[in-house]
Amino acid sequence: MGIIDTIKRASIGAVDASNPVSIDFGEVISVDDFKVKIDQKQILSKEFFVIPEHLTRYEVDLTDNNMYINENTESSLSTLVIREGLQKGDKVLLLRVQGGQQYIILDKVV
Repeated sequence: MGIIDTIKRASIGAVDASNPVSIDFGEVISVDDFKVKIDQKQILSKEFFVIPEHLTRYEVDLTDNNMYINENTESSLSTLVIREGLQKGDKVLLLRVQGGQQYIILDKVV
């Protein structure tokens, strides 16, 4: 084994030891106090996650003057939900950033 092979092995070991990035799966177990279960023993709270906008609840408030008709019934619509956001039981794809102190929630898994 030459010096080049030794350097390659040492650099691969250094990268593996630092865990620069890893992809994990999790499950949302609580929305109110936002908790995600990563594995059987690891449950993390909101401060450990970066949550992209497309996974948050988005609703639009409408005035009472807006009416919609649905099969002969009129109803006043005051809030329109555009996106539900993450819900309890949702499976999520996680990207663990270097050092393992924070996760980026990439998307829901369906």
